[in-house]
Amino acid sequence: MSESTTNDRLRELSEHGVSIWLDDLSREALTSGELMSHTKELHVVGVTTNPTIFAAALAEGSAYDKQMAHLAEQGTSIDDAVITVTTDDVRHACDLFTDVYEATGGEDGRVSIEVDPRLANSTEKTIEQARVLWSTVDRPNAFVKIPATMEGLPAITQAISEGISINVTLIFSLDRYRAVAAAYLDGLELAHRAGIDLSTIRSVASFFVSRVDTEVDKRLDAIGTDEAKALKGKAGIANARLAFQAYEEIFSTPRWEELAAAGAHPQRPLWASTGVKDPAYPDTMYVDELVVDGVVNTMPEKTLLAAGDHAQLRGDTVHGTYAESRQVLDSLERLGVSYTDVTDTLEQEGVVKFERSWAELVETVDAALKGDTATQKAAE
Repeated sequence: MSESTTNDRLRELSEHGVSIWLDDLSREALTSGELMSHTKELHVVGVTTNPTIFAAALAEGSAYDKQMAHLAEQGTSIDDAVITVTTDDVRHACDLFTDVYEATGGEDGRVSIEVDPRLANSTEKTIEQARVLWSTVDRPNAFVKIPATMEGLPAITQAISEGISINVTLIFSLDRYRAVAAAYLDGLELAHRAGIDLSTIRSVASFFVSRVDTEVDKRLDAIGTDEAKALKGKAGIANARLAFQAYEEIFSTPRWEELAAAGAHPQRPLWASTGVKDPAYPDTMYVDELVVDGVVNTMPEKTLLAAGDHAQLRGDTVHGTYAESRQVLDSLERLGVSYTDVTDTLEQEGVVKFERSWAELVETVDAALKGDTATQKAAE
């Protein structure tokens, strides 16, 4: 893969209106220049992260050893150490993306940090930690990630009303997506009444893609008919395309137009979980089939490099697909694959997975505070 080819494909994707964000962050990538290289060579204009990514970064190499030793000397608690280390990395990344942030008028150059997923079912605690993370990172181009649970919805509204920019994560269903957008609009209206400059507030709605196919395909395999097999690998893309249709409807209403006139920005859809889980599918499927102006695609590095190498870009692959996409979901229902049950299951599993990831991160930080680092392990 030549650098020029990679540049060409990813540049073309960007020119189609897709903001390319990297779903990965580590201190080594920050300090080595790797992240900056990605911005220049791979058209990366933002970063998302999560507890799993941070845990992996902490467990590898020695980039965090000095800070961990210092925190241990100070008697820092595990939870405080987690916040210190992760917010330091996010702040550093925000600084690296300052030029992108300014050049895009605040649309890109964004770096996300997630609230403790153990708080996903507590509105008040989520709001409290969103405030802490926002003030600790202290950068206008940060995003605080709040899950789209029922308890998360009022937390989203409250955070937006206080001028905190939010990345809403863990969205699977169209109904929940609409509720997330409504929560955003509610927050903007409250912020406007409070005299906050709406132009300073940004948000993305992270709609998960590949996990939908994983769950639906499992159910289709259990049915086992030819009709069921023919629908494999179609649900995730159809669902995301219909979410974009909903986005267009929501952000063209009189209610939205009034907020836009006051300086508000639309809450962009973000395609998350875009790494292909089934090796039988093209590894750039969730890039190629979700190209449309005005969205973000956050990719793990493997998917990013694959897209640069051999993405099959055909222009806009979302508009003109809504009837076909609805037919896919209707066909699944006729076969007995319940859309509501699928999305409810995915949300519940998603919260559990996030909690496990957080436990892994806490365990990794605990080990590092005790001096049980990867470098020391290698030396033993």
